[in-house]
Order: sequence, then structure tokens, then C-alpha cells
Amino acid sequence: MPQQPLEQNVHKTKRIGRTVFVITAFVAVFTFGLGLGNGNVTFGNASRHAPVSKDLPKDLSYKDVEELYDRLRKSFDGRLTEKDLIEGLKEGLVNAAGDQYTEYLSPNQAKEFSEDLNGTFTGVGARLMLDENDLVTVEVPLAGYPAEKAGLRAKDVIAEINGESTHGMDVNDAVKKIRGPEGSKVKLTVVRDKAKRVELEIMRTTITLPSVEHAIESGIGYLKVVRFDNTTGVLAKKAANEFKAAKVKGVIVDLRNNPGGTLDSSVVLSSLWLPKGKVVLQEKRDNVLIKTYDSVGPATLQGVPTVVLINEGSASASEIAAGALKDNGAATIMGEKSFGKGSVQTLEELPNGGILKVTIARWFRPNGKNIDKEGIEPDKKVTRSAADIQANKDPQKDAALNALNK
Repeated sequence: MPQQPLEQNVHKTKRIGRTVFVITAFVAVFTFGLGLGNGNVTFGNASRHAPVSKDLPKDLSYKDVEELYDRLRKSFDGRLTEKDLIEGLKEGLVNAAGDQYTEYLSPNQAKEFSEDLNGTFTGVGARLMLDENDLVTVEVPLAGYPAEKAGLRAKDVIAEINGESTHGMDVNDAVKKIRGPEGSKVKLTVVRDKAKRVELEIMRTTITLPSVEHAIESGIGYLKVVRFDNTTGVLAKKAANEFKAAKVKGVIVDLRNNPGGTLDSSVVLSSLWLPKGKVVLQEKRDNVLIKTYDSVGPATLQGVPTVVLINEGSASASEIAAGALKDNGAATIMGEKSFGKGSVQTLEELPNGGILKVTIARWFRPNGKNIDKEGIEPDKKVTRSAADIQANKDPQKDAALNALNK
């Protein structure tokens, strides 16, 4: 996605991608910055599809809108700005579609969205979560970033952000308040060991997180996919080649709390296990098949025993990859039921730098199922609680290791 608006005719929009997105913040992944809406992105031209709502007029009549505006302008006891009213009109128009995944993003929201999608944002470098008491808590500070250097520790409860209490605050709101311009500072009041209050002032910086991390642990390859972007395929292939060279006896693919990203990269990831020509997903519009996405190979890890870890934070591209590997018999799924996002959106950049994200289709697993609002059920259910995370315990990963070591 372009970082800046493109020069365009005022009457046109530019399509910048066809996308599968979930607009739900998953606090265990991108709470270093702003919670990224879950999604898969493919880039292509969505204009080839005929509109489903064919009975709509080419242009809307704004007579009633003008009448409403006149009455509001004359009667409202408060200050109104033209910019806010125009932005409100855009939001209202898109919200009238009644689809939670179709929305208008303002220029600022579009910028944040782009940063999160690329894993680059300004923050302090700490993963946040809600503990068992629903308190905003540090899961882990990232090594080498300002939070760690300032002394923020895992299990610290963030009580105040710039003097504002976090009581009743969700993680996404806390993250937004911690974020800010690079070089600026944020003041955090934390409670340590349930008793000691610590005041910290932390300078914000630009943070870039790799989309893939990998390691070999006791002969088992571990592949953590944080998001799906244009680097994921290259990094995953590199990991697969290392796993193959080391002759690992099994692989764990960790898709927990992965909010999605580019659809193409989910196909590439799946193709590391699937030979060329296997169905990864199908895309339908108005119940008519538009396109089938097949694996592209090379199946570097074909035949290697594999466990895919998912949870309620695994969505879109994560669900595509998990479903493709499960339905093609290439992996066992462990963890908890995934989020359940089976619709496809396109991203269209608007002249003001905003973005229209609009649902254009539905995607289906190789077994023919659409997982919208249903998710993917694991073959073996294993839970991981907030207490487990705080205690640095991972029963889901342990279950995967046990299964692969048998």
C-alpha cells in the first residue's frame, strides 16, 4: 500500500489492493503499536466484477442531506467544522452498507493501517495484554527497544498513561495512548509485583517487526508467522530450507494472534507443504466462483509432520493457510478455534488520502466451507490462559512438541 496519497483526479479513486480483512484488534500481536485489523491482502483489479446492487442509481440525490445540514447548522448549540461534517458523511455513507468489514478510513487512519500492515510503527516496544483481572499488563518488552531500556518489565501492570488511569481501558485504547510521534515521550505509571509503583518516562521510536521468526528446537522446526506481508514468503522459504537441511523431524507453524495480511503470501506459505496445483482457497462473488488459488510450490516441507497452532486471534490469511494445510492433509491443527473471517475486501485509495475498504467477495476452504463467523476448529483443543502467558508457560506449543516427538 502506498505510504502517501497519489496525485489523482478529484473525481476518481485508485484501487490499491484486493483484501481480506478483520477489523478486530488482537492484543497479543500488534499492541506494540496500534492493533492491526486482521486480514489478507491480494493486489489486483477488482473492477472486473459487475456490481451486485445493480438497481442503484449512478448518482445519489443529496437534497435531503442538504436540508439536514441546513437545520443542523442553524440549530446546533456547539461548534461544527466543515471537515468533520464531510468526514462524518463519508463514514455514514459507507456504514449504511451494514457490513462490519466495509468502512471508510480517514487519512490518519489509513496511515496507521498501512504502518500496522507493514509491521512498522512508532511506539515504545512492549507487547501488552489483559491479565486475569482485566488489567493492562506488559506481556514482554521487546529486546533492544526503549521500553526495555527504560526498565519496563514483563508482568508490570500499567496503571496510568500520561497521568490517565487505565482502569476499565481495553488494550487497544491503551496502545493508542502509548503511541505517538517519534522522539516524543510517554509517561507510564506501573505497578510491579502487585505493590511497588514505578514511574517511567519512555521515548517513542520507530519499531519494525519481522513478519516471520524461526528456530530449530530439539530437532523440531519452529516457524512463527506474525503477519502475512510481502516479506513473509521469502522469510518462510529461508526457514523451510534450513529446516530441510537440518533434517528436522517435525515443524510447528505458529499462527496464533496472526491478524492476516497479503493473500498471496498465505498461498506461498501453504505451498511449502503442498505440491503445485493443490487448492488453497476459492473466491466467490454473489455465489459465483471468481477464482481458484492453487499452491505454487516448491513443496520443500512436503511429508514433514507438521502442527499448526491457532487461536481466536488467528484470522483471514492465517485461516486460509491453516485451512489449506488441514484440508489437504498436510498438517494437524492444535490450539483454539480461530476468529472466523471469510469475506474479501478491496482497498481503494481516495483523493484525500483516505481509504475505502469494501467487501467484494467470500472465500472458501478447499473442502468447500466458508468459515465466516465459524472459524476453524482445531483437531486437538489446547487452551492457553493469561496466567500461562504471565508465567511464561505455553501449553499449546508444548502439546505440539509432544505430538511431533512421539
